Amino acid sequence: MRTRAQEMVRPLTDAVAAVAVVGMFWVLPTVSAASWPRMVAGSVLAAVTAGAMIFRRRLPFAATTTAGVATFMGSVLGICQDPMLAAAWCLYPLAVERARRTRLVVAVLAGVFAALALVTGVPEGDVRGLGEQLVISVAALSVAWLLGTTTGKQIMTAQEAERMRVQLEVARDVHDVVGHALGVILVQSGVTLSLPDTGEQELRGTLAEVETHARKALEDVQTLVRTLRTPDGGPAPGLGRLPAVVAATRAAGISVDARVDVGGRTADGVGAVAFRIVQEALSNVVRHAPGAACTVDVHEEGDAVVVRVRDTGSRPPVTGKASLGSGVGLQGMRERARLVGGTVAWGTRPDGGFEVEARLPARGAS
Repeated sequence: MRTRAQEMVRPLTDAVAAVAVVGMFWVLPTVSAASWPRMVAGSVLAAVTAGAMIFRRRLPFAATTTAGVATFMGSVLGICQDPMLAAAWCLYPLAVERARRTRLVVAVLAGVFAALALVTGVPEGDVRGLGEQLVISVAALSVAWLLGTTTGKQIMTAQEAERMRVQLEVARDVHDVVGHALGVILVQSGVTLSLPDTGEQELRGTLAEVETHARKALEDVQTLVRTLRTPDGGPAPGLGRLPAVVAATRAAGISVDARVDVGGRTADGVGAVAFRIVQEALSNVVRHAPGAACTVDVHEEGDAVVVRVRDTGSRPPVTGKASLGSGVGLQGMRERARLVGGTVAWGTRPDGGFEVEARLPARGAS
């Protein structure tokens, strides 16, 4: 995102470049013209060229065409000595804009033209001046196009990387929010349905809890959407929301013993990551170890925040990069931890059960 300073500097840079080109290549030939019509034409064409250079970012194609035609007409009339530097200045933003549609062969041709222009000898005799101007013009236009397309492709790559980052972050958030709520809902409804003599009061209680979890998940998703629309759409979830997640997990039939002791100040991002890790770990307990006992321990050790979630459920061994189910949630934990400079490890315990442990720098990534 461009800053206010950049917004102010760019027009100033274009204005300075326009003054420099007009002063160096238009003023003296125009003043030295032998007739008033040529002087008037030189003044008008110089002003048109300067205007094209100043407005090159808003109308790159029109600015490039205008500057090129004005420069050519001025050269024919003998009132301009510009070797297409104004046109090259306007061509750069056009090349940045057209980089996505520029094929490799066009870039190669531009490079060949630039190289030939730089190494080709200038004709001797009366045509020497014209030859020099032609060589410099070809080189300037070719280099401007090459630099512009290169910059444009770099911008495209950065934009694509940012798009993928946002997409991955949204996928993690949706998985954590919806996955936890649906896991709790499935367990609660499954337990109720499995009871042969479930009364109306129990059914109503279960439905009320299901509605609560669904409503909370919907609110979280709406908050996520608002955050995507506006960066300040809402605060990131933190450790203060852990009691609600623990309560929902207990409602699903999991015995949870939670201890949160983070006395020092932690970065907002670290608190959000710790919350999401606990949320996903508890969701895994609900899905894969129903009825198990679970402990949640979040505390500080030196400059790190340690998050440890253990359960007593029976599961298949998990080692290395293997994971339970699709592994999306566990992999999401690792990705979140890396964003703040932390690590996550998980696996089965020797005495049975499963453990997830994360170590996050309390002040975030340095």
